[in-house]
Amino acid sequence: MVERGLLRSASACLQEVIPSHAKSFLVSSEPILKLWGAPLIECFAEAGRPLAVLEMTDGETSKRLIAVEKLAGKMVRLGADRRSVVIALGGGVVGDVAGFLASIFMRGVPVVQVPTTLVAQVDSAIGGKTGVNLVSGKNLIGTFHQPLAVLADPDVLSTLPEREYRSGLFEAMKYGVIRNPRIFELMENHREALLRRDGELLQQLIVECVQVKADVVSADEREGGERRILNFGHTIGHALESATRYKHFLHGEAVGWGMIAATQIGKGLNITDTDTAQRIIAMVLAYGSLPVVDVDGKRILKLLQSDKKTMGGVPHFVLPTTIGQVEVVNTVPGSAVIEAVEEINGLSKA
Repeated sequence: MVERGLLRSASACLQEVIPSHAKSFLVSSEPILKLWGAPLIECFAEAGRPLAVLEMTDGETSKRLIAVEKLAGKMVRLGADRRSVVIALGGGVVGDVAGFLASIFMRGVPVVQVPTTLVAQVDSAIGGKTGVNLVSGKNLIGTFHQPLAVLADPDVLSTLPEREYRSGLFEAMKYGVIRNPRIFELMENHREALLRRDGELLQQLIVECVQVKADVVSADEREGGERRILNFGHTIGHALESATRYKHFLHGEAVGWGMIAATQIGKGLNITDTDTAQRIIAMVLAYGSLPVVDVDGKRILKLLQSDKKTMGGVPHFVLPTTIGQVEVVNTVPGSAVIEAVEEINGLSKA
């Protein structure tokens, strides 16, 4: 469900999917609880369905197995059982950790996603992917665990820091390149309104993105084929995050640079025409500013070998053919990867 003001009526929205006897556990972080915890907790309390609050730290460095173990221990102490429900209130990190917790607690309990960042509303909260990071790579331990519901309220984005908000716009941009040109054109034509967080435009953008994600995931739930197109910008993007220990880039920022790198690779392999490449690169840069890239191309190539999307030592790249269409390619030479990374290194410092 995507609707402005939805957070304050969440209990009523979920009445049919959460049984009355179920004990609900709200997983969130301190900053999000301070901003948006009260209206959610209050609406459940008014319905006679109190929420047990489980607080976790936020940020990519918190996506570790130890965080899941601590949350599970709290659930046990608070009397959770196999009929319990986990509600994730937060961005991608909270959603990934809470979803993974729900998928393995007592061999699986239901989860509801209430995303509070644009990245989570258009992408990470939808599709059932959960997981935590290892030192050697992002999301290498995880499960597929579809949520009972996803409630996206565009109004909660009003409190997002500017950098976090723009990070989400890069993730939204991805859907315009891979499947729906209307999203790309909406972002090309309404840059200023989107940057000032126009509520109606945001709702339209989120709905369009969610529709693409839902359609792709419905056709390929476990990423055996078509779902791989959702990784546009993520192959090199994840490697950039890993190379900088998840401290330099926000996820969407790394994806932004990853989309430019993938476009450069596509252009070099004569898969992406010049006009399409220019439009994609111009769009990413128009929604910057992006952090400087200062990473060795050979280091990125090495990190790609441990990426979970790499099969038999061969990384798969999603390369644009035109706006709204991409191709999954597993024949990208290492030299092309190194060259693309060097190009974004230079572009980021221009």
